[in-house]
Amino acid sequence: MSDFRRLPKAELHRHLEGSLRLETLFEIAREEQISLPAATVEAFRQLVQIHSHEPFTAENFLSKFKVLRQFYRSPEIIRRLTTEVVEDAAQDGVRYLELRFTPVALARIRGFPLREVMDWVVESANQAAARLGLTLCLIASVNRHESPALAEEVAQLAVDFQDRGITGMDLAGDEENYPARPFIPIMREAKQAGLHLTIHAGEWSGAASVVEAIQELQAERIGHGIRVMEDPRAVALAREQGTVFEVCPTSNYQSGVVPSLKAHPFPAMQEAGLRVTLNTDDPGVSNITLSHEFQVAHEVMALDQNRLWHCTRTALEAAFLPPDERQALIAAFQHAWEA
Repeated sequence: MSDFRRLPKAELHRHLEGSLRLETLFEIAREEQISLPAATVEAFRQLVQIHSHEPFTAENFLSKFKVLRQFYRSPEIIRRLTTEVVEDAAQDGVRYLELRFTPVALARIRGFPLREVMDWVVESANQAAARLGLTLCLIASVNRHESPALAEEVAQLAVDFQDRGITGMDLAGDEENYPARPFIPIMREAKQAGLHLTIHAGEWSGAASVVEAIQELQAERIGHGIRVMEDPRAVALAREQGTVFEVCPTSNYQSGVVPSLKAHPFPAMQEAGLRVTLNTDDPGVSNITLSHEFQVAHEVMALDQNRLWHCTRTALEAAFLPPDERQALIAAFQHAWEA
């Protein structure tokens, strides 16, 4: 693990709300007198992290977020949590981070204005990244089960925050039960306004959702997307379009998308000529780091250093950054990996 921690890494798919420190959450629960059936940190861990004795299902995975949503009770808490997420990524050797956050989820429990929530996250994340020497981009995320009107509000605010580091939009959530179609015009307008697009697809729904994300939502990148392998025509389309997949192996296993890490299609996706990257998704919920995912890819999926570097370079090539900044990062990363 230490060898992978020393390597500079790039991550495209990490949710702020799923990356929170266990000890901080426990402290906030006590200070804010949040009523939870857990008197100790270890008991509390059962509520917000996945454990081996639990069922590895989407329902169980998402149940952790029902607890986590209770914590966003003040600007100070949201700022602190955001800062710590960036700090933890930097400590793990992440040198380029795209952090996505869901303004509606952060605002809901106290009814905060969405613009203020976005301001707190953007300012805190940028300050932490500057202090730690980490290159950061932010992605505003909306959920399929929320109303398109809310998504439209978030998209407009994201456009307004472009000069402060929000570079993309994400559509997440239950793709099987909530169609993406109502969000197509919103995402297209955001793209026309200068934002990049990444869409969750091919995780809990099949390859058709990946095709829809590429053709209808005009996604540049796909969050997860591993079920694209169920349809050769979808694979061919993604390969032809150069679509990048933000793959999160441990998350896919813990949420029941794959039966085991050994059975994960990541190596097959790479061998099929798809552009794939390694990511954590929700490292706080999964109790992992990006270094852990690199170790899994190396030891369980048999990816050698050249293939791991290829994943890293692909992530940098797909970064939601201006071309000159991307090229500078690629050169710096390549020098470090070769050393």
